[in-house]
Amino acid sequence: MIIYSRISDTTTHIKQKRDEGSTIGFVPTMGALHEGHLELMRKAKKENDLLVVSIFVNPIQFNNQDDLKKYPRDLKKDSELLETVGCDILFAPTVDEMYPEKVTKKYDFGLLENVMEGASRPGHFNGVGVVVSKLFDICIPHKAYFGEKDYQQLAIIKKLVEIESIPVEIVPCPIVREVDGLAMSSRNERLTPNERASAPYIYEVLQDAKTTSEFLCTNRLKQYVLNQFSDRKEFEVEYFELADDKDLQPIKSHNPEKGTIGFIAVNLGKVRLIDNIRII
Repeated sequence: MIIYSRISDTTTHIKQKRDEGSTIGFVPTMGALHEGHLELMRKAKKENDLLVVSIFVNPIQFNNQDDLKKYPRDLKKDSELLETVGCDILFAPTVDEMYPEKVTKKYDFGLLENVMEGASRPGHFNGVGVVVSKLFDICIPHKAYFGEKDYQQLAIIKKLVEIESIPVEIVPCPIVREVDGLAMSSRNERLTPNERASAPYIYEVLQDAKTTSEFLCTNRLKQYVLNQFSDRKEFEVEYFELADDKDLQPIKSHNPEKGTIGFIAVNLGKVRLIDNIRII
């Protein structure tokens, strides 16, 4: 595995490989790698000649600076994990390398950025759009792989590719879960032992919501989910929303002809966790 920290070195190497006919599979990450990331990488490695991974904790997508400071970082450990999946190129730049000048770019993602995570974290998706667009320019992939745990982010990136006319195929990948059902996330590392023991309850409630959706209208189903947390004081539910699976707008009734996904954001102690489940 070759590790680059400079944009010019990374792009030069990848462009040479592309010119030689190699296909490039790309997985952008913020490090603190776990099995969920590695699954994306295995798929990218299998489907392409070259696996390129980026590790960059992107400051402009954090609207909570304390969250940015506490985000786990361990490049040595991450590099060792990347070796196990056959990563060919790791791009691990500094903030100054990525943003030598103040970022002024503003995207309009329309309705997508005004609900759920967009409403809860102002400016977050613009920061995601800026960094992903830049990483696509640097790593010039044929295919880029993203997990469905961050389903709204995935929708934003698809919209970004459309806006910027970027010639890359976005490959969605299923949520990878721990044995007890908790969606894998770098943030899980910050949970205390007691919080980690409680965290799988989030997915239990989502599974229950999927089953119960057959019998309840959307408003009652949303209230039903919130009620499941009323006696679990360790959880603070930020939102539970039922939305269509295309533009992620809240739905008023179930429609078998359109996909419906249940989205949840929960604060457990000082850690914010998100998850989702397909209802229809």
